[in-house]
Amino acid sequence: MGVLAKDEKKIKIWITVLSIAIPLVVAFLFGYKIPDAEPLTFLPPIYAGINGLTAVLLIVAVTAIKNGKRKLHQNLMMTCIALSVLFLAMYVAYHMTATSTSFGGEGMIRYVYFFILLSHIVLSIVIIPLVLITYSKTYLNDFESHRLWAKYTFPIWLYVAVTGVVVYLMISPYYVH
Repeated sequence: MGVLAKDEKKIKIWITVLSIAIPLVVAFLFGYKIPDAEPLTFLPPIYAGINGLTAVLLIVAVTAIKNGKRKLHQNLMMTCIALSVLFLAMYVAYHMTATSTSFGGEGMIRYVYFFILLSHIVLSIVIIPLVLITYSKTYLNDFESHRLWAKYTFPIWLYVAVTGVVVYLMISPYYVH
């Protein structure tokens, strides 16, 4: 087995572990409340803003690579990954210190909200391995596979980032401050 094949095998193992561990850890921490902690109620608009910035940078990154600006594309994508990790840390911190907010809308908007929320949650889990696989292809210098995976990863990641903002905007009137 060559060095590249060994690297690819190790990467696949890490992608599998992270793709399972991250949602499980988030689910566990989401349900855990830090006793007597001051609620971090200032975080939702910040992490919604991070989602919005991620969406914009994803679009700029795709534009950069289409214009042959590979280094800019790489830097922007690494920034998007870092922003996603930062979002996740803030999201978990908020939910570990504050009670969940119920959506107060009624009628059709309630169904729209829950459709957007559910699709956002499901795709935020799906996007983890997609981002890791797509990124790993660049590490392995397999740019053809990277482009193929990116065709699926980009629109899903963009959807998750945009719907994160939409969910925040829809539920923010119901936050207790």
